[in-house]
Amino acid sequence: MTQKIVVVEDDQPILDLMELLLKNQGYEPVLMPNGLDALDYVRKNPPALILLDIMMNPISGWEFLERLRSEYGMHEIPVILFTASPEVTEKMAGINDPHLGVLYKPVSLLELKTALAKYLG
Repeated sequence: MTQKIVVVEDDQPILDLMELLLKNQGYEPVLMPNGLDALDYVRKNPPALILLDIMMNPISGWEFLERLRSEYGMHEIPVILFTASPEVTEKMAGINDPHLGVLYKPVSLLELKTALAKYLG
């Protein structure tokens, strides 16, 4: 069975690129243009992993992550923050979550493959 990866990103060209990259790696990407729709989807269909942009509206990636982690059964879903924001490194230092990683945009195919292998085996 193909592993589902939810990509939460408000930039359509990045969504399109991630869809192509993930399909080529044998994953089933589920594309979500905002965090609220993504939360609803993930509650009903927990994925193998979530790629999460930080700078979004109507809720930020941080708010998405907080809501996700507060729900029963959602704490162990791997989440990889997908961002161009330099402040993430500082904020990540204060978070103790073994199921949380970060990739900085622009991400290379090798970086993506390495991160996916780390969290999905």
